Amino acid sequence: MPGWTLVASQADIERAPAERVFGTPHRRLAGHVLSYTSHDFPDMPPMTWRVAPLGVITMVLDFEVPLRREAGTDKTFPVSPVNGLRDRPMMIEQSGPSRGISVALTPLGAYALFGLPLRELANTSIGLADLRGGCLIEQLVETDGWDTRFRLLDEYLMSRIGGGPELARPVEGAWHRLNTSRGLLRISALADEIGWTRQHLNIRFREQIGLTPKTVARIARLHRAASMMTRPSPLPWSAIAVGCGYTDQSHLNRDFRALTGCTPSEFVRPLWK
Repeated sequence: MPGWTLVASQADIERAPAERVFGTPHRRLAGHVLSYTSHDFPDMPPMTWRVAPLGVITMVLDFEVPLRREAGTDKTFPVSPVNGLRDRPMMIEQSGPSRGISVALTPLGAYALFGLPLRELANTSIGLADLRGGCLIEQLVETDGWDTRFRLLDEYLMSRIGGGPELARPVEGAWHRLNTSRGLLRISALADEIGWTRQHLNIRFREQIGLTPKTVARIARLHRAASMMTRPSPLPWSAIAVGCGYTDQSHLNRDFRALTGCTPSEFVRPLWK
């Protein structure tokens, strides 16, 4: 499913070396869970991460908890945060060692797992303990090996998602169409496809997904542009703008900065030249 691209600048990635192991969820979780990623960061001084809006809900399972706070403030992030869909960049200042697993959930999966409208998660982070954490993290910590932990996660998620609530079919279909079209589908045409007025689509979609269809389309275009920018031989910015549905290069630059907090050039610039 399109949209699961971590939009963090090249410089940020190079500043924070970490051991990572990637896991593939069980096929029965297809459409609900996209990936598992373990992380093991060493004890580091404070570092700021700038994370752009993602096309997924992320659930971080903390084994070793770092200090995380909203950059420039005293507001701390909860332990094992569940991060909803966002329409703005998230600035995180993190320090200390960090070890755990990040789970990427589609809105379909998050809605079934947590049993609440995703508008309650939009642009915020809620601790897993306040949702449906149970003893999951304790069981994972006591289990040896990342592959074994990923299989334990499979069992946990399959047991809960299978009996969870489902998105309204038109909302699920609209989400799928926006992402498979890479954000190029007009919202009025989408409303016509599913047989709703545009106003009704906006209301129902925002209630269950957390963002408006127009914003989800912007995020899909952003991820398409980011993937094209980071290819070994990228096209000129103007060609990327046209290919991703922007009016022109200036439109790409404005939207990119609004969603990521940096320009396209800053995004692809490595820390060490």
